[in-house]
Amino acid sequence: MGELRIREAGPADLPVLTHVMGQEPYFTDRLSRQKNGLGRLLVAWQDEHPVGVVYLWLEPAEEPELRQHLPDTPLLTHLETHVEHRARGIGTTLVRAAEQWLAAKGYERVALAVETTNTRAARLYARLGYREWPHSTVRCLSLTDSAGRRNVEICRIMVKPLAAPRG
Repeated sequence: MGELRIREAGPADLPVLTHVMGQEPYFTDRLSRQKNGLGRLLVAWQDEHPVGVVYLWLEPAEEPELRQHLPDTPLLTHLETHVEHRARGIGTTLVRAAEQWLAAKGYERVALAVETTNTRAARLYARLGYREWPHSTVRCLSLTDSAGRRNVEICRIMVKPLAAPRG
């Protein structure tokens, strides 16, 4: 397999992203938000194939608790590795690339939500330096399904301070 590369997605990537990862409404929405400066969609590529994604939510959080306790804090969302490429460090590489991008833009911390039953993901984030916040769990809005409905998940919130970029 070829070298893993991380780069920001662009509109021309939509067909291959949706062919490999599915979720056309989701990626269409995130590319639109990115175009308007509201976030960044980072994609892990191996050869010419997307093998993982993460979205950086830069606009105010949808959940009131996050807006109250973590104002102006970007959210790391929708970390996903293609099923055939899991357990190869791609998720870790995407998280680190997202953190580097945010630190370079001057952000001092980043947060994420992880469903309370997703202990595997919570362990990954803890290993990467994320710590659970001191507040209660949050009802988080999740991906829209194919009928346009939004699901609600009960999530723990994890936060990580970002190191200033070395210069």
